[in-house]
Amino acid sequence: MLIVHASQLLTVPGPPQRGTRLGDLGIIPDGALRIIAGRVAAVGKSADLLRAYPQDEILDAGGRVVMPGLVDPHTHLLWAGDRAAEFEMRLQGKTYLEILQAGGGILSTVRATRAASVEALVEENRPRLLRALKHGTTTIEVKTGYGLETQAELRMLEAILRLDAELPLDIIPTFLGAHAIPPEWRDDPDGYTAHLCNEMLPAVAAWWQEHAPARPLPCVDVFCETGAFTLAQSRRILETAKGLGFPLKIHADEFDNLGGAALAAELGAISADHLVATSQADIEALAASETVAVGLPCTPFGLAEAHYTPAKAILEANGLLSLATDCNPGTAWCESMQFAIALGCRYMKLTPAQAIAAATINAAAAIGRSDSLGSLEPGKQADLLILEVADYRHLGYRFGGNLVDTVVKGGEIVCE
Repeated sequence: MLIVHASQLLTVPGPPQRGTRLGDLGIIPDGALRIIAGRVAAVGKSADLLRAYPQDEILDAGGRVVMPGLVDPHTHLLWAGDRAAEFEMRLQGKTYLEILQAGGGILSTVRATRAASVEALVEENRPRLLRALKHGTTTIEVKTGYGLETQAELRMLEAILRLDAELPLDIIPTFLGAHAIPPEWRDDPDGYTAHLCNEMLPAVAAWWQEHAPARPLPCVDVFCETGAFTLAQSRRILETAKGLGFPLKIHADEFDNLGGAALAAELGAISADHLVATSQADIEALAASETVAVGLPCTPFGLAEAHYTPAKAILEANGLLSLATDCNPGTAWCESMQFAIALGCRYMKLTPAQAIAAATINAAAAIGRSDSLGSLEPGKQADLLILEVADYRHLGYRFGGNLVDTVVKGGEIVCE
């Protein structure tokens, strides 16, 4: 297939864009892109590619933007139930941690998810994934973490794999058994940490080898935060996971600066996520590493908080910055990376070009897939969007709607 007459073909060239390079969209005016066997074969001017490949099937972009599919590298999209009542509690003045300590928050979703079968999880979560796809997300990370005991966590992994096999978008799983201290371990968080290390992580590795041996091991994530896991507990979990061969991620500095970002850099984690209260020293540690800083602007927006990931400081330190939705039932029920881009522009002070690069090539790096996804370069997977607008800056400028006209995944049109 030959896609021609893009007003702006955004190639967003790799490698992942550090510091002040963030925002290099590699724009080709009146651009064209050739797809062979689901991969990008060539990019260039429309006249040149039409002349070179006159026999190809033509898809005319009609003077609209063509860009890489969006990558959402941090979601908790698989869950059962909802937490609408807690939203009302927050409006009445209760804080996130107060709700958690009262048995709400994550633990409320844990109760509902533990009670759900694999089939129920698949049925309840399919519509969310399809909404993400229709809004331009062609690859999405999905965490476990609402089971907090071995069998419930494995059911979540099974549901993720089933949805990945069924739906056209790629789903990248992450194991987040260290999302919160479950109620049965409430008075013994060190005991739950030991249980995670000694029983749950080996069980996940064995289950994965049996059920998905052709796929790489999922990342292991931990919520390093006041009220969740201490820095020492987080280190123990991540070092154990690394020893078992798992790649690493971390939730860090959403509310307090405990040192999780520097720990991620030290251990070679793929990403460190949230990073709202991150110190300058931790920002510099991240910037000196290959760990991607993932900003989640939908979360402080959802909590009506004033502080967001300090994007400018991360870029000035020459760090790698990406964006994600953090789609979850408690603070950010949002499947749209377009909205994350709009918030990134307003509250993290990114330009539209920077936000787009953070949501494509750098977001792919935040799930360890920048070698195959996130840009429209020869050899990459042909995941792309045709927008309904002629200027990429409408992403970021507009919000609340859907600017995606056509979604192409692996060279096939999957949404129009």
